[in-house]
Amino acid sequence: MPAPKVESKAKQAEARPPAQRVSPTTRSGRRRFGEVLVDLGFITNEQLEEVLAEVEETNLQTGQVALNRGLITEDQLVQAIAEQRGLKVVNLDETKPHPDAIAAVPETMASVYKVLPLLYKDNILTVAVGDPSNMSAMDDLRNFLGVKDVHCVVASPKAIESAINKYYAGKEESILDLIQQLESDEELSERLNARRQETSIDMDSLMEIQDAAPVRKLLNMVLLMAIKDRASDIHFEPFEDEYKMRYRCDGVLYEMVPPPRHLAVAISSRIKVMANLDIAERRLPQDGRIELNVGGNPVDLRVSVLPTMFGESVVIRVLDRTVVNLDLDNLGMDPKTLADFRRLIHKPNGIALVTGPTGAGKTTTLYSALNELNVITDKLITTEDPVEYEIDGICQVPINPDIGLTFASALRAILRQDPDIILVGEIRDLETAQIAIQASLTGHMVFSTLHTNDAPSTITRLRDMGVEPYLIIATLEGVMAQRLVRKICPNCRTEFEPANEILMELNLTPEQIKGKKFYYGRGCEMCNNTGHKGRCGLYELVLMNDDLRDLIASGASTDQLRAACRQQGMTTLREAGLRAIFNGITTVDEVIRETVLEDE
Repeated sequence: MPAPKVESKAKQAEARPPAQRVSPTTRSGRRRFGEVLVDLGFITNEQLEEVLAEVEETNLQTGQVALNRGLITEDQLVQAIAEQRGLKVVNLDETKPHPDAIAAVPETMASVYKVLPLLYKDNILTVAVGDPSNMSAMDDLRNFLGVKDVHCVVASPKAIESAINKYYAGKEESILDLIQQLESDEELSERLNARRQETSIDMDSLMEIQDAAPVRKLLNMVLLMAIKDRASDIHFEPFEDEYKMRYRCDGVLYEMVPPPRHLAVAISSRIKVMANLDIAERRLPQDGRIELNVGGNPVDLRVSVLPTMFGESVVIRVLDRTVVNLDLDNLGMDPKTLADFRRLIHKPNGIALVTGPTGAGKTTTLYSALNELNVITDKLITTEDPVEYEIDGICQVPINPDIGLTFASALRAILRQDPDIILVGEIRDLETAQIAIQASLTGHMVFSTLHTNDAPSTITRLRDMGVEPYLIIATLEGVMAQRLVRKICPNCRTEFEPANEILMELNLTPEQIKGKKFYYGRGCEMCNNTGHKGRCGLYELVLMNDDLRDLIASGASTDQLRAACRQQGMTTLREAGLRAIFNGITTVDEVIRETVLEDE
């Protein structure tokens, strides 16, 4: 076989479009960004040394430090990024996007991913990006839009933002617009009707329907809107005569404009393809995940498919790390509770429990505690169902009951891994409780959760499970009960005078509220007219002491334990709620909904 001609590779490189040309220096490894700045003559070697010293101190990127110091302009930064990546720089003042490209990428997607579509030809999309290092975003665009490939050119982030506002003005598609398009799409309706009359599963037909452009477009918009609005869950629910779409934001479900009922199969099949699930299996529940990179941030979508009478119900849990700030200082605890909780989690051994209903923020509190305890000198292991957020430096074990990997069996194995701190996702039975107790007795600090109404009733719950009182006394160090309430939107917060009925429901007298102010949210664009923006926690903390241990040993009731905790200064959930009301953080309705008034 004749040897290949050497010059042919050079010719291929010359023939390659500028946006895809790779600098020869990147073959053995891309040049360092500082070297690129020096090679382009933007900074000197001496200036580079100063920049790199600041990079080590601040952990900022080299280009950002050089820009902050005034050594380079934003245009020079963009030029250097393109040079390092072997990409072409475009001036968006001189380059006009093709209408087909703007039509191919919805405004929501362009805004979220910070890209401007420039050209769409032969099923290949060319986009201007400010950060070409975020290649996973290009993969997301390829998967979302179903294009053959996505090519990049580089432009200033400010210019991209300005161009998006300019070229998408008046072209923002709403979900209602897309649904109207879907209803008028006769070809898709014919295929779905034909599909409904089939008795057997035709894989080719299913693949064709789920890949239809209108279905892709609708689902893309729903997912990106949910991520943008910081929703925690997205629901797709088939009923006999309608197909509902809802998403949970700040703990409350909001309904979106429902798509046509006949789209149920197309939407569920599309989600299953994205999550690598079996689209032909419609009789059994399935679980999967979709990994996205939105605006440079990883977003994990956990997909659950459940067969129902009228089709498959699909729920997507949105796990966005940027939404959850794993820091105890940001959870909304008052200074005294925070100081007491910090003392609790830093104990050398024992059991610390966090209790509350599903969706009360228990996992976030425990993750924040682990994040603070995550030091190189300690070994931290968790067992969870499922693992919601990955934390560097912590060994995390996902539960899988189908193969016998339960909390109890995982906990037994964890004890042989020489841990210092253990997190058990939930104590569900006596076996798990006994192993957790054994772990704490042998010198480990154990964190876990329980489903109880308040902190004192947790002790009764452990006794009801079958845990001996002397073991509770020996191991339990503290219990935190918590709830999440919606915060009032700061943009439309309005003061009002509460009616007597509201005061009676809070068990307050007019004298007790003298000088106090009450607020609610009127509703505005910033909060989607809900009057609420974000959530904060209400906390009730019980730290064990000799008096409580004596009461447990004597078999005291929940009411007796609660009374003793109140005498020792415990702030109840209702009292924490009243404090949040008077501080203008939340509303009366939220506190009444999430807390109960304890009898004195």
